[in-house]
Amino acid sequence: MSKRSEYYDEKDGIIHLMPKQKRGFLRFLFSRIGLVTVLILVQLGLILTAYRWFDEYFQWFRVLTWILTITMVFELFSSDTDATGKLTWLLLMALTPVPAAMLYLFTENDVGHRKIKNRISELISETKEKLVQDPEVLARPEIVCSATDDLCKYLNRSGCFPLYDHTAVQYLPSGEEKFEVLLRELQKAEHFIFMEYFIIGEGQVWGKILKILKEKAAQGVDVRVVYDGMCEIKILSYDYPNRLERLGIKCKPFSPIHPFLSTHYNYRDHRKILVIDGKIAFNGGINLSDEYMNLTHPFGYWKDAAVMIQGPAVQSFTLMFLQTWNIDEKEPVWDPYLKLPAQSSTTETAPGYVLPFADCPLDEYKVGENVYMDILSRAKSYVHVMTPYLILDNELEQSLKFAAQRGVNVKLILPGIPDKISAYSLAKTHYRPLTEAGVHIFEYAPGFVHAKVFVSDNEKAVVGTINLDYRSLYHHFECATYLYRTPCITDIEKDFQTALSQCTEVTPESIRNERMSYRILGRLLKFVAPLM
Repeated sequence: MSKRSEYYDEKDGIIHLMPKQKRGFLRFLFSRIGLVTVLILVQLGLILTAYRWFDEYFQWFRVLTWILTITMVFELFSSDTDATGKLTWLLLMALTPVPAAMLYLFTENDVGHRKIKNRISELISETKEKLVQDPEVLARPEIVCSATDDLCKYLNRSGCFPLYDHTAVQYLPSGEEKFEVLLRELQKAEHFIFMEYFIIGEGQVWGKILKILKEKAAQGVDVRVVYDGMCEIKILSYDYPNRLERLGIKCKPFSPIHPFLSTHYNYRDHRKILVIDGKIAFNGGINLSDEYMNLTHPFGYWKDAAVMIQGPAVQSFTLMFLQTWNIDEKEPVWDPYLKLPAQSSTTETAPGYVLPFADCPLDEYKVGENVYMDILSRAKSYVHVMTPYLILDNELEQSLKFAAQRGVNVKLILPGIPDKISAYSLAKTHYRPLTEAGVHIFEYAPGFVHAKVFVSDNEKAVVGTINLDYRSLYHHFECATYLYRTPCITDIEKDFQTALSQCTEVTPESIRNERMSYRILGRLLKFVAPLM
């Protein structure tokens, strides 16, 4: 590697591996990601040019276009695509038949992504028996009466997700609290540290973590890091894994960006997992970047949430990480890391049940959405939700409305300051039908809500990475922690009420007086919401 690409700066307990980058169009254009973008645009241009050429010089091409359109309509109706997605594709095919049909076939056939899809399926099948469900736990009266056993059986159709007892859970209601606890627990690592995050951004947060990781790697701790390949667009350099490896840290980007058209760009690793020695795991919405800990404020106060898990349920997160890590490994290694940790006084007496689970976009199971709908359908008193986005298909919208219509107190907290105007505008298209059905919607006045939290009836909760939008429910690799009768559920509901006290409620009047720009943009984007 050339000296020009070498960079290392360590001071005040913080490590930086990349110099601060100047922003600007020319820097982007001549960067690696700029070159990739240009090459992809050239490929798209060639395809569109070929289409226009055929359309102009071959009379029979229009006949073929009609035949293709009719064929694709039949194909759509016989597919497993949800109803809202079918309407979007039908609209696109009505406007631009051939390009829309090509795009549909391109995405449905996993062009450029089939290899990784097959590999992930192999790994999931290979590890289905790695973790064993205790049948006595599943047969307990409170588990059967609450139908938690049924949910566990459903989840195990798509992976290996046992229901655990003797697991302690601490709810962390902000990025600041998670960061403080995370640094303390990292210092205790003796054997391995596994980290899988959607976003890792250089700054104070990652710099302090990186310093500990470097020290632990020097002590012989097995340190591995996975981040989503989209970080290479504007956050990390393409050679960042090499930079980490020089510190003794093993690193891989998930689905890195390459200069060719591929559906693998559609499937991102949105998980946030940290496992320490198989004893401690972190899960939730918080990435490793300064804004998540409110050291910077791009969208006001950043409201997020996470859980720290201690006990046997940590094994599930260890397995999730290893499934991702082993995608490109010829000889995957599992067992040394999946040993059940010894019970401590904290875990041995821990009440309640914990069920970590993952959602893979490459199978036929809509795990995240079905877990949320299961909570809504079984709720008796209330369902309280925090989510950054609200871009719903018909099934999930009906579940929210039906829960409210049968008397369940359904409340949603969404951002008051959006990070994406498009997503914010789309969310507002759901306000009227939901509120008319009795759902209460609130906007968090201090800033942006990034927490992904469901809590119900003081008995059930989910804290994880799964948003209420198409991309998260259908196109991302996700994970979450399902909790039943754990003491921290009280803390989750208390945090919801604290956030609620800082919210403004959406009313019929506020909907009528909504900005025209949001109303127009939301209605326009509604046509293509399943593709966003």
